[in-house]
Amino acid sequence: MSIIPTIVFSSLRSSCPYHLPTISVWGSTATGGTPMPIPRTLKSRLDREHVHYDVLPHSQTFRAVAVAQTLHLPMQEMAKVVIVKVKEQFVTTVLPATAKVDVHRLRKLFGTHRVRLATEEEIARLFPDCEVGAMPPLGTLYGLPVYVDRSLTGDEEIVFEGGTHSEAIRMRYWDFAALVFPVVAEFHRQPTATC
Repeated sequence: MSIIPTIVFSSLRSSCPYHLPTISVWGSTATGGTPMPIPRTLKSRLDREHVHYDVLPHSQTFRAVAVAQTLHLPMQEMAKVVIVKVKEQFVTTVLPATAKVDVHRLRKLFGTHRVRLATEEEIARLFPDCEVGAMPPLGTLYGLPVYVDRSLTGDEEIVFEGGTHSEAIRMRYWDFAALVFPVVAEFHRQPTATC
């Protein structure tokens, strides 16, 4: 298991045919809108590291897939965060919005059967300045290691919930990787189709 950050450069994608309302941010300068209610912990870190990111306001949604649909984003670009407990440690896992965490793969990855999803109460304690279910994938800000599913590493950009159910954040994947030094592994499964 590698703990070296994986930075993957890929060719630029064609621009999205939809115009998204954004607040572009570089450092602490915001343009085009009102103050951002993203958590101070997250905003401070992004500003301190001089990371360029866009805040994408959207109607309130409670699932990453719905955020992608609302913002007219390709589903592959939208990441979701699932917090798991491995033995006595919590871990941030980041995977595509349409995928599900494969707990069996995580058990194999961590070498233990003591892997389970975190409860809402545990998540609320771990991410006190975020709305439950809208935690960003920057787990290191909250003392958690970050594991990214390999399927996200080939994307130019990553979009994720910004601590609230009404704003997402878009940034370059390699900026994200440089912030959290994720372990990259395969631990997702695609949902089964139902008729």
